[in-house]
Amino acid sequence: MNKINVLAIAVHPDDVELCCSGTLMMEKLHGKTTGVIDLTRGELGTRGTPALRIQESSAAAKVMELDVRENLCMADGFFQNNEENQRRVIAAIRKFRPEVVLASALTDRHPDHGRAGKLISDSCFLSGLRKVETKDDEGGFQQHWRPKYIFHFIQDRYYSPSFVYDISQVFDRKIDSIRAYSSQFHSRTYDKDEPQTYISSPEFLDSIIGRHQMFGKMIGVRYAEGFITEKMIGIRDLDAFVQLDT
Repeated sequence: MNKINVLAIAVHPDDVELCCSGTLMMEKLHGKTTGVIDLTRGELGTRGTPALRIQESSAAAKVMELDVRENLCMADGFFQNNEENQRRVIAAIRKFRPEVVLASALTDRHPDHGRAGKLISDSCFLSGLRKVETKDDEGGFQQHWRPKYIFHFIQDRYYSPSFVYDISQVFDRKIDSIRAYSSQFHSRTYDKDEPQTYISSPEFLDSIIGRHQMFGKMIGVRYAEGFITEKMIGIRDLDAFVQLDT
């Protein structure tokens, strides 16, 4: 498999679409390779089925023009940040050798999100240790690899971002990627007799749009996605800053 420059890792299919699909699509426009690793199939979701979620995630991947999307099939709701799961994430990181990992929030309303955020962060560090051995799909030993940056996207709970990324150019496509999950979000075409949930109301998608507008307003653009970094970010040129609200 070819190297993936920017790899998003999230616990549920649709997490990436909600939180950082715009960034992935913008990086793709900038010539980067992009991919997604879903940790679980979202099998505990109130609506839909695991098989349908996989179909929806495949449709969303086409909207985002991803180079790769894989699912590690951990246990939704019950996976732990333990050695077994760390090794699975490490193997994926070493397989794709990303420079940047976009990861789940470190704390959030859904306990899976925070647990996944720490699992991903720990695995990125351990992936750089030579003596942590993992094997590839053919049984060969993998080379160690540590991403340069891990940026945690902001999920349900609001946190002040370390930085925001202008996604105005691809925002309509971001919404299309979210709407690919018709079983999960408000849809006039999904006609199964299933309970309404926190995320299936029209108001939920309105709140997503509003948050991206708020992040965009911070830098004078229409829409942006926010990220939190635990690592200090350095620049070599003051022109790297974007501030359009002058």
